Amino acid sequence: MGSRLLNIQRRAAEHGRLRTGFTQGNKPMRSSTWVITSHSEEHVRTAAELWGGEPETWAPLNSKTQQWRVITRASAIEALITPGDPLNQYNELWSAGGCQRRCDGATELLSRQPCICARQFGEDWHQQPKGRVCSATSRLNVMLPDLSGMGMWRAETHSFYAASEWGGMVDMVLAGTDGRGFVPVTLRIEPRQVIRDGQTKKFPVVVVELRGITPRQALAGPISTALALDPTGSRAVAAIEAPRPGYVAEAEAALDSDDVRDVWRKAKAAGHMDDALSKQLVAIAEAKDNEDSSEEEGPDEEGVYPAEVVEDGSADWPAVAAPGSGARR
Repeated sequence: MGSRLLNIQRRAAEHGRLRTGFTQGNKPMRSSTWVITSHSEEHVRTAAELWGGEPETWAPLNSKTQQWRVITRASAIEALITPGDPLNQYNELWSAGGCQRRCDGATELLSRQPCICARQFGEDWHQQPKGRVCSATSRLNVMLPDLSGMGMWRAETHSFYAASEWGGMVDMVLAGTDGRGFVPVTLRIEPRQVIRDGQTKKFPVVVVELRGITPRQALAGPISTALALDPTGSRAVAAIEAPRPGYVAEAEAALDSDDVRDVWRKAKAAGHMDDALSKQLVAIAEAKDNEDSSEEEGPDEEGVYPAEVVEDGSADWPAVAAPGSGARR
């Protein structure tokens, strides 16, 4: 078994970001649909095929590094919460010079002082205009199962309301799964509004919802990979309902009973074996042994008599004895 560095955190590579806004020139704009950004043109073009929109080159504000983005037409996308704790939350204040404050709600971590915003504006500090106080910043790392690669995508929101909802949802899932296994979710942009000081304020909130599973399943323990990737079970049902290969016809066309055994093993490995099919294939094998015994009643030119059909001990092939052979050897 390989070894790992103990002083380095292990994590998957980040493929790109899931955003709820975009920029027009230097002006930030909110979006009612998801905006996918990445350094990979392939990822963005695939996202456009899945969720609509036109891929284009793009550079973040205050950056000259070109990336790709697509403003999709989808307000909800499917994702997977991966093993471990995928959520990071801080109150942050940014400027052109970078992050000026990063607070866990009690301590501003860069200066090691008590929360500056709460000290200045009280417990309702989040109602102050943006740029004056920190924004509740939540970053959720998820996997997008319909895009190539095993890396992570980071969904980020600066919504005070989403911060509490994301934390509650993720904590409930982690309480049940202990951070093991994959949990299928839907990331949905939901329009909200509040009335404050006689004014109605509208804003989008990213909602994280369990997808295709019940709370009982999510809280019972690790969820199987098959359920996580196909929570509705539609792929499994399609596989069950798909027509099975013509094992009987293949066995009838076989040259001898050994070839019939191969057909039997193939059906068993594919999960198609049942009592009815097994009996049919055994009967075909017996018939082919009868044909062989009637054609070769005596020894061959080397004086060797036809061998009995005995169990070969592989894949649970049903015991079949050659006609007239008496007890099995």
